[in-house]
Amino acid sequence: MVDLSVELCGIGLRNPIVAAAGTCGYVTELADVLAPAWLGALVTKSITREPREGHPPWRLIEVPRGMLNAVGLANVGLERFLAQKLAGADRIDTVVIGSIAGNSVEDYTAVAAAFDAEDRLPIVELNVSCPNTGDGLVFGEDPGALRALLAEIRPVLTRTKMLVKLSPNVGDITAMAASAVEGGADGLTLINTISAMAIDVERRTPRLGGGADAGGLSGPAIHPVAVRMVHDVYRAVARPAGVPLVGLGGVMTWTDAAELILAGATAVGMGTALFVDPRSPVAVVKGLRRWVRRQGCGSITELIGRVDSG
Repeated sequence: MVDLSVELCGIGLRNPIVAAAGTCGYVTELADVLAPAWLGALVTKSITREPREGHPPWRLIEVPRGMLNAVGLANVGLERFLAQKLAGADRIDTVVIGSIAGNSVEDYTAVAAAFDAEDRLPIVELNVSCPNTGDGLVFGEDPGALRALLAEIRPVLTRTKMLVKLSPNVGDITAMAASAVEGGADGLTLINTISAMAIDVERRTPRLGGGADAGGLSGPAIHPVAVRMVHDVYRAVARPAGVPLVGLGGVMTWTDAAELILAGATAVGMGTALFVDPRSPVAVVKGLRRWVRRQGCGSITELIGRVDSG
């Protein structure tokens, strides 16, 4: 019998497949079309301290080999999430990871402290691709800003494990990964969307409602970038430090997931694929099970980081 279970930040997952933040609603919505038992975990929509309406339409547009999005972190805010949405976690047969976002250190710490009080959220994931309203620096694109943020968040997470979701829009992602681990990250998620833009050539305006600065590219187009960044971070930072990685970026099939595992990912996020086919994790899990068996392994953990890169 092939064992697909993995351990993420000390929390056991039945398999390595994770529904990525912002792609499956708050907690329960994906369950309408996919039994959560097919997932190792799901990540909630990113939650901010105050409600956010997000960007005007269009928020999602299809492009060749991918999707541009500019949702703008639309969510009901911390109070309503805890009161109305999180209760659904009791009915979900998988691990629920709480995603946190904000525009100030105070925003992040407030949400982190509230999530730490919830047994239903054993892991949180920090979406650090937000600009600090105090200095304009994007937390996940500046090592100093990231260290300052984590210095405040780590102490309020008294029991909850902390993933830091890294942005690919940096000169050296291994330096950002090292800063996150130094700041107390229990694990890393990479990569977030790549900054991108599409223009309506007749109107001569950005096609996304958030404007020229709002777009993020996801989907198969970014998969090779994600594989390389996972590979580099695993070897330079994660393996020496003993922290797990969640690899994310354009995973549509089991082979995409297998690539990220061989590159060093303990778990694999699926995002854009859930918009195309919400049941796609079923095929990915089945494909991974057959792959592990063909590799002559009893457990998928035997294949983490095992690419022969010469």
